[in-house]
Amino acid sequence: MWFIQPKQDYIPEIPWKHTDEPAIMAWQIRARNYNTFVTNTILFVLTLINIGAAYAMSLLAETLFFSFLVGGGAFLFFMLISMSVTHDTTILVYRFTETLAEEYSWKPQAAAAASFLKWSAIILLPIVGVLILMDPSLVIAGIGPLGMGLMAWMMGTQQAKQSNSRHEEWTWEKTEHIKVWRKRSIIALTYQWKPFSKNSYYRPRTHFIFCRADELDERIQLFKEHLPDAEYEEGKVNVL
Repeated sequence: MWFIQPKQDYIPEIPWKHTDEPAIMAWQIRARNYNTFVTNTILFVLTLINIGAAYAMSLLAETLFFSFLVGGGAFLFFMLISMSVTHDTTILVYRFTETLAEEYSWKPQAAAAASFLKWSAIILLPIVGVLILMDPSLVIAGIGPLGMGLMAWMMGTQQAKQSNSRHEEWTWEKTEHIKVWRKRSIIALTYQWKPFSKNSYYRPRTHFIFCRADELDERIQLFKEHLPDAEYEEGKVNVL
């Protein structure tokens, strides 16, 4: 999840392109770098659907204990799938020099989710096997661990085929406007940018910088010191 920050220090491992320039600040964060209102709304709707689906599965059990077991397990399984779709996160690593900024980002949840599903299947399968021996009518409960194992295999295969690392760099010293949204600890840096195309003209471009809440004021102060002419304001930032 986004609130579980990575313990590994990725900054020294990143293949930065401008190591010849000393860094004035660098940090990493795991965050949901998109509009969370939409995904939170989708998750709420999916939660209601999952409750109904879990209740329907619980009716297949003959006793109250097994009913809670099957229904609760199904709800947990469905919610894990739903959150993997709506609440994906990104690890962002920043490095700022006096003139240039670099950002490397990638999505780590595929590996984390695959590992979780794999070990969940390994742990739950023998438990479900014992329950089936006690009550053969619970054979349908075996779908859960088998489904987790299948999803872990598919996610691992997909991760092996794809590399989702992304790199961006920009001249942040040209920033004209700084906007801070404290609710999500986001700093938006806006500057004039000209696309590499014929007949193009300068237009505003914004980079959204994600920070940890306990480091936000420190980052703001550094930006103010290095961008004394930039306009500063606080308020909601519209993250795409």
